[in-house]
Amino acid sequence: MDVLREKPPSIDVNFLKRYEEFNGFYNKDKQPVIDKPDVPEIERKKDLDPEESLEIAYQKLHNELVSEILSIIKKCSARFFESLVVDVLTKMGYGGSRADAGKAVGKSHDGGIDGIIKEDRLGLDVIYIQAKRWEGTVARPEIQKFAGALIGKKAKKGVFITTSSFSKEAIEYADFTGNIVLIEGEMLARLMIEYGVGVSKVKSYDVKKMDTDYFEDGVI
Repeated sequence: MDVLREKPPSIDVNFLKRYEEFNGFYNKDKQPVIDKPDVPEIERKKDLDPEESLEIAYQKLHNELVSEILSIIKKCSARFFESLVVDVLTKMGYGGSRADAGKAVGKSHDGGIDGIIKEDRLGLDVIYIQAKRWEGTVARPEIQKFAGALIGKKAKKGVFITTSSFSKEAIEYADFTGNIVLIEGEMLARLMIEYGVGVSKVKSYDVKKMDTDYFEDGVI
């Protein structure tokens, strides 16, 4: 090879430019890159089957409803929010009847306790509630105050519900206590949807598939 015969002191880009093959490779990287336009969303959706499209549409509507619920909750009065929380917990199976569950709500406000609800229909144990409409992140000191209120009541269990979110330290402290459950705003909204509090059904679709077992004996 010519390169070996020449024995150049170094082989750099300028040296290699003497060869057509290298120039073709080198200039290839210099060509302007033409970005391909993004595939329109409608084109991407063509690749989805009807069931997948339905699921995507459902999740979109669900997430939009969560945002709407959170927005309106933050505009409600503190008393209404406390009542809403009891409605959700009652629908989830706590507290027996709605009348029994709501008796203590808005009456105690004692040492960080906003309400009391029975854990079961027989009232064998109670759960203390802290319900706070909050804009910023709920920090650890708020959970510590609630934990102190539970100790003062000799309570075994508490639920702290807010319209916002909890800091990492607040979550860690609640886990450390072992008797406080935290429910942030988005989770509350999703529970409202799941248990039908403050929402109503507009439409429902039953997605069905072929029952191959039914036709098993009839196929020739």
